Amino acid sequence: AGNLDAFSVVPREARISGTVRAFNHSVQQTIEARLRELVEATARALGGRGEVDYKRLYPATINHLPQFEFAANVAEAVAGADKVVRNLPPSMGAEDFSFMLQARPGCYARLGQGGGEGCFLHSSRYDFNDAVIPLGSGFLAALAERRMPIQAAGSTH
Repeated sequence: AGNLDAFSVVPREARISGTVRAFNHSVQQTIEARLRELVEATARALGGRGEVDYKRLYPATINHLPQFEFAANVAEAVAGADKVVRNLPPSMGAEDFSFMLQARPGCYARLGQGGGEGCFLHSSRYDFNDAVIPLGSGFLAALAERRMPIQAAGSTH
C-alpha cells in the first residue's frame, strides 16, 4: 500500500492479493464467503470500506478413480510396479487439464524424469530429460492400445 519508502505517509487505499486453492468445491465456497466477511468487517471496524474481487480461475485437478486405476495399471505394465507412484501427495498446482476432468472422467498423470538438478517446471533453467521420451510415448501408446484394442480380421469380439 502506498509508497513503501515513505513510512510516515498513510496511503489512501491498500490492496492485498493472493491465491486460494481447495480440493473440494464446498470448501472453496466457504473460504470465499468467510474472506468476504472478514475483509468487510475489518474495514468497517476501522472506518473504511473493503471489497473482495474473488476470481475462480483454475479448479483442483482431481482424477477419477476408475481412470486412475486403469492408467496406473498400464504404467506398471510399461515401466514396472516399482517405478509407479500411486499415492503421490495432492498438489495445489494449477493445471488446465482440471477443466477437462470436470467435463469428462479422466486421469492426469506425471512422467518422472529421474531427479533433475533442482530446476522445476516453469523455471528458465529447466531442462527436459529427453531420455524419458520413449517411456512416455510407450505409456501413451499402451493406454490407447488397451483402451481401444485393434481386433484381428475376422474376429467376432
